[in-house]
Amino acid sequence: MRRILVVLLVVVSFGAHAAEAPDNVDGAMTVNVFQAKRLHELGAVFIDVRADREWLWGHVEGAVHFDLASDFVSLAGPEWPRELPLVIYCDSEVCPRSAEAARMAVSWGYTRVFYFRSGYFAWQLHDFPQVTGEDRAAATLNAQAH
Repeated sequence: MRRILVVLLVVVSFGAHAAEAPDNVDGAMTVNVFQAKRLHELGAVFIDVRADREWLWGHVEGAVHFDLASDFVSLAGPEWPRELPLVIYCDSEVCPRSAEAARMAVSWGYTRVFYFRSGYFAWQLHDFPQVTGEDRAAATLNAQAH
C-alpha cells in the first residue's frame, strides 16, 4: 500500500513540477539516501522545502519545515549559525525546489549544505524515520535547539 501511495505521489508531483532537479549545486554536497540517513543519525538539521500539504502527508523525523515559496528566507537571518549542517530536501529528483534552496543557503554563507536530491520519497521507500502531521512550530523549535 505504501509503495502505491509513493508512486501516486510521484505521478502527482511530476505533473506539478516540469523541470528535473539538477544533479549538483555549487557549494553544496549532493548526498544519496544512505548518506542522508547517516547525517540524520549525526544530528544534522533536515530542512523540508515542500508545500504545507506535502509536509503534513509525511516528512523526515525531526525535520524543520520551511516552504521555499514562503518562509525559507528566514534562514538568511543572523540567528542561524553558518556552520550548522543543513540537509535540504524536497520530494524527489523531479522537484527543483531543494536545489534552489541549497543555492540560497550557500549564498547566505552556510558552509555545510547537503543537497538531498532524491528527497523524501527515497527516504520513505527505505522506511527511514518519518512522521506525518507533526506540528510545524514544535519541529522548528526543536531544530533551533541544535
